[in-house]
Amino acid sequence: MSDKEITFEELDLSPEIMNSLKKMGVKRPTTVQQKAIPILMDNLSIIAKAPTGTGKTFAFSIPILEYLNMSASFVQGLILCPTRELALQITSEMKGLARYIKGFNVCAIIGGQSINVQAERIRKKPQVVVATPGRLLDLVERKLIDISNIYTLVLDEADEMLKMGFIRDIKRIIAITPEDKQIALFSATMPREIQDITWQFMEGAAEIDVVPKAEDHPDIAEYVIEIPEKDKVNAIVKIMDKEGIRKAIVFCNTKTQTEKVACQLELRGLSVNMLHGNIGQGTRNRVMDMYRKDKFDVLVATDVIARGIDVDDVEAVFNHDVPNENEFYLHRIGRTGRAGRSGKAYSFVAYKDRPRMDEIIRYTACNPETYELENS
Repeated sequence: MSDKEITFEELDLSPEIMNSLKKMGVKRPTTVQQKAIPILMDNLSIIAKAPTGTGKTFAFSIPILEYLNMSASFVQGLILCPTRELALQITSEMKGLARYIKGFNVCAIIGGQSINVQAERIRKKPQVVVATPGRLLDLVERKLIDISNIYTLVLDEADEMLKMGFIRDIKRIIAITPEDKQIALFSATMPREIQDITWQFMEGAAEIDVVPKAEDHPDIAEYVIEIPEKDKVNAIVKIMDKEGIRKAIVFCNTKTQTEKVACQLELRGLSVNMLHGNIGQGTRNRVMDMYRKDKFDVLVATDVIARGIDVDDVEAVFNHDVPNENEFYLHRIGRTGRAGRSGKAYSFVAYKDRPRMDEIIRYTACNPETYELENS
């Protein structure tokens, strides 16, 4: 395939999808979308080596939506992913893409939610199901869902599903879906076990290796602020005030720190809510719904939900704590600068954090500027 830029217009998409993209302010397809959409629209299977944050969800969602049979009552598209947060994010993005497709229904099948609630959703005949492998198999075994007629199976973040021990579940799911289905496998790395799946089940699949281009990355200005630990909360308030930031996310590394920072920000007059691993799924969903509806301004959270926060108008991300894992930095800052908007990311670096931040800069090849905070 040539390196010529392909536009959404050239991909021959339906008016419904084109209108949704326009509504979302998405102007050009990312590299992975330019390469994957034509292959999937030709009904071929695909093995895509693509890092997170490159626009994969639209790359597999658009072809699924374009080929739905709206008069059929069975599940046609099945998307497997490693975490409940990612499943909810994909579900939300698909709903946005399909907003003009009359009668479209997608549902998430994830752990941590009532089986009865999920069985009720399936009874409403979704055309697309987004699921974590364990919970999906549970519902299959209870005969609450039938995946024997699907057209397309997506394995998203396959390497993460491998790390989480889902490989046997994935092979079982592949075995109970139709032999002639289309498979789209997306993975940032290709360990041996993932290659085994491609050899065993995806003979003849097209392969793409996506090196993200600069323009695929969202427009996020990144800053580092050298600051003592005790001054970080005041600095957040000061920067929000100085830069006119209203809607922000503050990331911390632990549940205790999250609670402490949320409390301190509230004492300084900000409207705040928080999310961490000990907060149940029902409450998480309610908090996210309130955040989307602008019921409060600052969300303080741990990395457990960094991928699942899918809100288009977050103006800034603050790393109160430097993340423990290099990838977490990219997941965190990727919560801003979404849907064609620009965003800002501020990382607070106390003396002890410097080596960790240096490693993140090397690993992610990011180039944050130093932000000078005037003393007052």
